[in-house]
Amino acid sequence: MLLAVLGVALLAPALPLAHPDLTSPADRLKPPFSDGAILGTDHLGRDLLSRLVWGTRLSLAVGVTAALLAAIVGSAIGIVAGYLGGRADHLMMRGVDMLMAFPYILLALAIVAVLGPGLLNALYAVAVVNIPFFARNIRGATVAIAHREFVDAARLTGMSGLRIIGSEILPNVMPVIVIAMSTTVGWMILETAGLSFLGLGSQPPQADLGSMLGEGRKLLITAPHASVVPGVMIFVIVMSVNLLGDGVRDALDPRLRSGALSRPAAATRVERTDTPEMKPTGALLEVEGLRTEFQVGPRVYRAAGGVSFEVAAGECLGIIGESGSGKSVTALSLLGLVASPPGVITAGAVRLNGRDTLSMTGEQLRRVRGGQAACIFQDPLATLHPLHTVGDQMVEAIRAHRPTPRREAREHAVSLLRKVRIPNPAACARSFPHELSGGMRQRVGIALALVNDPDLIVADEPTTALDVTVQAQVLALLDELRRERGLALVFITHDFGVVAQLCDRVAVMYAGRIVETGATQEVLARPRHPYTRRLIACVPEPGRGRRTLDAIPGLPPSLDALPDGCAFAPRCDRAQAACRGGEIALRRDGAHSVRCLFPEGAAT
Repeated sequence: MLLAVLGVALLAPALPLAHPDLTSPADRLKPPFSDGAILGTDHLGRDLLSRLVWGTRLSLAVGVTAALLAAIVGSAIGIVAGYLGGRADHLMMRGVDMLMAFPYILLALAIVAVLGPGLLNALYAVAVVNIPFFARNIRGATVAIAHREFVDAARLTGMSGLRIIGSEILPNVMPVIVIAMSTTVGWMILETAGLSFLGLGSQPPQADLGSMLGEGRKLLITAPHASVVPGVMIFVIVMSVNLLGDGVRDALDPRLRSGALSRPAAATRVERTDTPEMKPTGALLEVEGLRTEFQVGPRVYRAAGGVSFEVAAGECLGIIGESGSGKSVTALSLLGLVASPPGVITAGAVRLNGRDTLSMTGEQLRRVRGGQAACIFQDPLATLHPLHTVGDQMVEAIRAHRPTPRREAREHAVSLLRKVRIPNPAACARSFPHELSGGMRQRVGIALALVNDPDLIVADEPTTALDVTVQAQVLALLDELRRERGLALVFITHDFGVVAQLCDRVAVMYAGRIVETGATQEVLARPRHPYTRRLIACVPEPGRGRRTLDAIPGLPPSLDALPDGCAFAPRCDRAQAACRGGEIALRRDGAHSVRCLFPEGAAT
């Protein structure tokens, strides 16, 4: 719609239109669709179509120019103030605040009153009253960037402040400037039209949309088309510009959809055609044929492609694999924690104590999360609330699942902090997450998972960011709590050393599927799948003398274009033609299962 308006406005000189200022009193107030006047004429007999086209051209030019001026001046003020900080920032922004203290229309009227009526002066007035909007927005974005490491590095290299602003700050805030401008152009066109409507912008006989509307209001009863025509055009232009601004914002920030942040649902969307029949195994957690996809436009990423396993009470299952193999997605799918959109569970079943979590309502799932099952995440600083103390968050988790007096809940929280070996637990409960070290926060995460005595804990790489000493302490603590409380533990990791220390069984994942599973010591001592063997060969062995670390050639396949047959075949030194076609089942050999046609130890 905006392209059509722009096209007509730009082609105005070439269109077969009457002169917009040519008067003909004999043809005054012709109705629309009259001969020689498609949209009718005004009170002086001037052709409304011609005046509309030329007025639109003028209004667009003034509105866009005012937006450019406001964006350039306001962004410059915001960038300089945000970069310099201190007294300069304070003085510049107080000046901006003074402009914002006046109602924008009164300030615009005052500027035009000083400069005198005229379209150019109206342009200056509209630009000036919108400078604070850009200055405030860009200053906020600049402050967030000015103290980033890459800016500090630029200072250390000896770059001048002006060069840093041009090469480091401006490129990073440019999307914010574009978004701000695209969403305010329509408003500026409307403001310019408002000044012309009041007789302070375009002066007769020159026409823009605002002055046409002002002239037509006197004829609203006798000839309504004289005001309806420019009014409809203003509506069309402002709406189309605003919609385009929303589109630009969506394009520059993929989190945005239709002008609002796209927030994930409370539970992963489930679109199963049927629920698989599962024979009861007596395990606490039973997973059968779990398929989780990320649907991003026309592309479908199969992050979990038919995962099956079970975990008994008091047992620890380790899920291991390269980054992108589907470990975390599988773990999050157990309790419907994969973000939707774009995540969708398309098949399978997850039964916890015999109940399918994928069939639960939102309220049922809420009671299971943090109650029967809990999660320990990789980065507790990102998952703990930064504005609440550790104790308050633990008390909230307790009271969300069972009615407990606040004092009793706090005492229970402190006892759990003591249980996970936090020194001075009462003081820790009064601390905010940022006041604790990484190891302390991870212990808080473990205590938070234990507040309601769950049957299952899903730990998603909880020791990755910790140093070796703290990691060993956390693993020993988890193992002790598991054995003491009889917890079922699903431990996600990429470290075979962690698996050997903590896990009873291990499941090796590749490209969203389990390729080998069995008792930990059996799998580590006699890996059957070539991928498992190559993963183990990548692990250094201290005390074994000099040894060349192995590396797996190639890269994992893209999950939206998985090859036929075995996904590991392109990287496998045992692959044959049969590996590249047809479904390869997970074959069971006692307690050891492998998804391979030519496993290790077998003749090729």
